[in-house]
Amino acid sequence: MKSFKDFFEKYQWDEVKVKLEKVTLSDVENSLQKKNKTIEDFLNFLSPVAAQKLEVMAIMTQQLTQKRFGKTIQLYSPLYLSNECQNICTYCGFSLDNSIKRKTLSDTELMIEATVLKSMGVNHVLLVSGEANKTVGIDYFLNAVRLLKSHFVNISIEVQPLLEEEYRKLHEASVNAVLVYQETYHQEVYKEYHPKGKKSNFNFRLETPDRIGKAGIHKMGLGVLLGLEDWRVDSFFNALHIDYLQKQYWKSRYSVSFPRLRPAEGIIEPNFMMSDKDLLQLICAYRIWNEDLEISISTRENEKFRDHIISLGATAMSAASKTNPGGYAVDKESLEQFETSDERSMDEIKNIIKKAGYDPIMKDWDSVYSGV
Repeated sequence: MKSFKDFFEKYQWDEVKVKLEKVTLSDVENSLQKKNKTIEDFLNFLSPVAAQKLEVMAIMTQQLTQKRFGKTIQLYSPLYLSNECQNICTYCGFSLDNSIKRKTLSDTELMIEATVLKSMGVNHVLLVSGEANKTVGIDYFLNAVRLLKSHFVNISIEVQPLLEEEYRKLHEASVNAVLVYQETYHQEVYKEYHPKGKKSNFNFRLETPDRIGKAGIHKMGLGVLLGLEDWRVDSFFNALHIDYLQKQYWKSRYSVSFPRLRPAEGIIEPNFMMSDKDLLQLICAYRIWNEDLEISISTRENEKFRDHIISLGATAMSAASKTNPGGYAVDKESLEQFETSDERSMDEIKNIIKKAGYDPIMKDWDSVYSGV
C-alpha cells in the first residue's frame, strides 16, 4: 500500500454514517469490555446511542489517561508567523478573499514575540502560518526554527503541506512535531470549502502525514475542523487515518486536536453544531480506543469546558494564545485566524490545573529522545 489514500478509498462516507446509526447499546457495552480495541470499537463509541454510556466512558477516560500520562498537562503557546495565504477557504480568517492587511514577521519581530513568550514561561512553542509558499515557505520556516531553537525546548509547526524532503530538513533542524488537519474527509464537498489555492487538492493534503512519517518526524498531530460536516463521520475517518499511520510509521507518536469552528473575519457559520457533551463523547471515544494517543485542547474552547476536561482525557493545552502574527507584542491588531474563547493568562491556566490536582508541565523532553 503506497499511502493512506489507497486505504481511504475503500470506505464510503454514507456507508459509515449508516453504520453509526445502526449501532446498538449492546454493541457499545461489548466494545467497552474488550481489552484490545479496534477501529470498529471506536465507531461504536462515536455512535449516537453511546451517549447513554457517557458517564461510564468519562470514568474510563479519566482512569486510562492517568494510568498512561499521570496527572500532568503539557502547556504550549502558538506563535503565528504570517497571515499571508494563497488559499480561499470559506471558514478561515486568513482566506485570500479577505481584503485586509497581511503581516509576516521579520527576524527581529519574531524574536520580540519569542521574548514575550519566554517571559511567560513558555518552553513549548507551536509555529503557525497561512499557506503562502512564495513568501512563507520552507526557507522561512528553517530560518525561524534556527532563530528559536536555542530559546525553546520543543518546537512544533502547523503550516501548509510540504514535500517529504522538506519535512526531512525540518526534522534535521530539530522540529519535534508537525500538525496537519484534513479539515474534512468528505471528499465530495471538500472543494466547496476550498474553492481556490493548493489546499483545494484533497489528495495532496490527505497524503501529507505519509510524507511526514517517511521523513522521520518524531510526532504528528491530526484533526478535523468540527462544524464543517457530520462530526461523527469525520472523526471516524480521522481515527482511521491515525490507525493506519500508527501501523505504518510506528516509531512516531501521535496527537489529536478538536478545533471547533470559531468566529473569524468573513467566514461561514457552522453547518453542523457540536455541543460540549458531544465533544466530551468524542474525547472519551479517542481515549478508550487508544490509550497512547495524546489529546490536545486549544483556547478555541471556553473556560468552563477546558477546566472540566483537565481531568477527563486532556494531555496538552494551549494557553494565553494569540492567533495573529505579532499578536503578543509587535502588531496586536493584525488579522487573526479565529477568535479565541479562553483568554486567561498562562499563570491563570497553571493555577487552574494545579487546583484540579494536576501538574502543569512547561518543559517537554521529547526532543531528547527523538534523535535530533
